[in-house]
Amino acid sequence: MKNTEQINQLLHLADNALIIGHRNSEWCGHGPILEQDIAISNIALDYIGQARNFYQYAATCINGNATDTKPATEDSLAYLRDVRDFKNHLITELPNGDWAQTNLRIFLFSTYQYFLYQQLQQDADAQIGAIAEKSLKEVTYHVRWAGDWVIRLGDGTEESKARMMNAVDYLWPYTGELFLDTPTSIQQQWLQKVTAVFEEAGLVIPTNTWAQKGGKEGNHTEHLGYILAEMQYIQRAYPNSEW
Repeated sequence: MKNTEQINQLLHLADNALIIGHRNSEWCGHGPILEQDIAISNIALDYIGQARNFYQYAATCINGNATDTKPATEDSLAYLRDVRDFKNHLITELPNGDWAQTNLRIFLFSTYQYFLYQQLQQDADAQIGAIAEKSLKEVTYHVRWAGDWVIRLGDGTEESKARMMNAVDYLWPYTGELFLDTPTSIQQQWLQKVTAVFEEAGLVIPTNTWAQKGGKEGNHTEHLGYILAEMQYIQRAYPNSEW
């Protein structure tokens, strides 16, 4: 049986993947060219797949601890919890902005996931290790794909560089939250990778260390409520629908 802290961690991992997956899905049909439209749609599906795996396991753990007769499911965990119950990092729920902002977020967040999942592969819980191992293969591609776009836009035209610099200024204050409950080694590896890509892109790492935080505790931006209103509509309007 899992304790509450362990279940909350599973929900945190699932919520991160679900919310950023939903955000990326908003690009479907709106990508700059067909190839990239398909690519970002597939990345969104990868995230949703990660979310499903973590939600399914979380539901199993919750039901193993429960005394009531209504079991948790991946659908109830994704579609019937309210804003304050979600534990995702704030960066995942921010608006997509332009193509530069979206790709920078994928790069920053997926790089964090890459090093986190490397560690989780060794988790004492074999099920978490298996999910991390499968997810790592997908995240490796996300990091490479988005990193290439960061370099292409940062080292491109004056317009593309300005847009990428604006994206850095907007997103960077939300990156500190990623490492509040992770080993220092993950943050060091993340920063090393990000620095290398930024240098190639001609971008500067911000010196501001102030960080937005609170997502894991259920304190979210105003944006999450709108996401959930859209995402949860069908389940709430037509109860007992299945994913």
